Amino acid sequence: MKKINFAFGIHSHQPVGNFDFVFEDAFRKAYQPFLDVVEQYPDFRLNVHYSGILWDWIERHHPEHLRQMKQLVARGQIELMSGGFYEPIVAVIPEENAVGQIQKLTHWIEDRFGQTPVGMWLAERVWEPSLPTVMHQADMLYTVIDDAHFKYAGLKAEQLWGYYATEDRGHLVYIFPISQKLRYTIPFQKPEATIEYLRELASAAEEVLIVFADDGEKFGVWPGTYAHVYERNWLTDFIRLLLDNRDWIELMHFSEAIRRLKPAGRIYLPTASYAEMMHWALPVPAYQAYEDFEHYLKDQGVYDRVSVFVRGGFWRNFLSKYPESNNMHKKSLYLTQRVRRALNGNANGRLQKALDHIWAAECNCPYWHGVFGGLYLGHIRHAVYQHLIQAEKLLRQELGTEHTARIERMDFDRDGREEILVETPQLNLYFDPEQGGHLFELDYLPANFNLLNTMTRREEGYHRKLRELTEHKLTTEVQANAEEEIASIHDLVLVKEKGLEQYLLYDHYERKSLIDHIFPENIALQDFRRNRYDELGDFVGKPYQLQEPMVDRDSTRLTLLRRGQIRIAGKSLPVHLQKRIRVNHQQARIEMDYRLEPQETFEGRVYLGIEFNFSLLAGNAPDRYYYSNEADLQPNRLVSAGELKGGRHLGLVDEHNRFKVDLMSDSEARIWYLPVETVSLSEAGFERVYQSSTVLFLFLVELNQPFAVKLDKKIVNL
Repeated sequence: MKKINFAFGIHSHQPVGNFDFVFEDAFRKAYQPFLDVVEQYPDFRLNVHYSGILWDWIERHHPEHLRQMKQLVARGQIELMSGGFYEPIVAVIPEENAVGQIQKLTHWIEDRFGQTPVGMWLAERVWEPSLPTVMHQADMLYTVIDDAHFKYAGLKAEQLWGYYATEDRGHLVYIFPISQKLRYTIPFQKPEATIEYLRELASAAEEVLIVFADDGEKFGVWPGTYAHVYERNWLTDFIRLLLDNRDWIELMHFSEAIRRLKPAGRIYLPTASYAEMMHWALPVPAYQAYEDFEHYLKDQGVYDRVSVFVRGGFWRNFLSKYPESNNMHKKSLYLTQRVRRALNGNANGRLQKALDHIWAAECNCPYWHGVFGGLYLGHIRHAVYQHLIQAEKLLRQELGTEHTARIERMDFDRDGREEILVETPQLNLYFDPEQGGHLFELDYLPANFNLLNTMTRREEGYHRKLRELTEHKLTTEVQANAEEEIASIHDLVLVKEKGLEQYLLYDHYERKSLIDHIFPENIALQDFRRNRYDELGDFVGKPYQLQEPMVDRDSTRLTLLRRGQIRIAGKSLPVHLQKRIRVNHQQARIEMDYRLEPQETFEGRVYLGIEFNFSLLAGNAPDRYYYSNEADLQPNRLVSAGELKGGRHLGLVDEHNRFKVDLMSDSEARIWYLPVETVSLSEAGFERVYQSSTVLFLFLVELNQPFAVKLDKKIVNL
């Protein structure tokens, strides 16, 4: 009789910093009902991986779930898997951090369930050839990754009904290929579709093994799946069908497969993730060309035969595609190096706690973007910075430097050019002289808050699809079809708000602070908001010269200068723009002296615009708003836009985090305030997301004489 071995696994995870109500919703829609169904069928054996973040939350809020899981582990039904505790992309974090994170989750599981995991979940299935060494050091015997990885190495589909050995520098581990076919049938097609596929693969050979392992959230959280999986009993029917066919389908855990079945061979895999992730990692032109090429191959009827040779990009290129991702990643590396240096191989409770904060900041979700990924979610990015700032404060306390200031010139973002890092007891300020001398990180240490946790409006490859949809009726909900199947999330096109195409606006520079614009006299707020204006100067994103910074007892001072041009009346007027910055050591205060000097006499006027951006996370919350000492601003929510004419002061209040920011000028200005909103794609569909608020001081400048103005920024606790 033909038989087949079947290993079934689920992986469940929520990001560091996600809202409690999101955890709770996922728990009630997926994690708990899934376990309740599984409990009814003791012969249904499976592997389970929860990230440490999720385990921690469940232990605090639903300890009964842990007790239930422990019973299923004790009766041999569930084999638990380890992995990076905070679900990092293992290959892009320091090796010591990776091993430490895996061991942390292993010990957590041992303590609660009395079972020692020997396999691990690989976040986003991002594989790199050096990973067996990390796994070996963390006492991991196996992991599961997509069958596409194996096909990229040259294997054919019929060679993937088993598992393989691989090694790095002699460190042996085992890798299981996850069936892409099953990822798309479970749970989206009728249970019988999976059974029939298993029947096709069944063989007289006892070594045949097929693997399903995928997100637990697709069993209840993904659009339409709760009704499909539980109310219409898909999961119950699926398990019953499997158990009804136990005479030829044998369910087994991954570790059991290693004990009972021989490896299909030895293989060395290239760097890869699942196909969708590698598509998302591509730059926009390549992203769209990739899509077009896939469509061409399908139209030609050859896609199924040659798709293995069609590959997207490399996960690490999210770090070049998105500076926001790279800045978080490089800050975690910077702090890891400093904390490890301070530890120097010794045990230290405070520094170990600092390391744990860094590990939490390595959670993969805010570092990438596609249909999934949390890069566009400000609160998820904020959680990363919150942990990194807490780690840095612990380090400073250990070194006894929490009351001192320092300045460092280094290639922080690893682009081959120097940045300037200013650290005071109250603030961190990171400047990039090569990018317009802008300020790209501003940490307010008392609140563990990076006010420049901003996101630039940029084109995404899927925006083309949104434009195409504007001429058609938009899908707003998911319905099961007549055959009780449901669309995979990768096939859905959902829109949460009509008219989103009008928000497809893109910036030509990073939305940070101390950005220096030269505008024509007729500039209007809406022109700026919609990026329909002339930039008359060559200061935005251009190199500034840095004069030697000075640190004294009370302040840190630095001067940035650009010898640039202003295009006006058909000519280029040479000008010098200098900004002198003084950071107070005792207060969270930054004084900025600007001086614009035309190098030739010219009769004409322009606006010098000095742009600040602030991310206070909630654009339409009543506890976050604008205010002015000179006018009653209405509406005043951070998602609103307006102009204060002849003003000198504008402030932003964050009652939730208990601080406010005041911006003051010694000269009258047109003061604009407006939101930065992006259009991104998530599992819920296309959506508009508030990212930050822009405050722009505009000063009318006569170009026949020098112009000087002083600005003052203060951050104070409420």
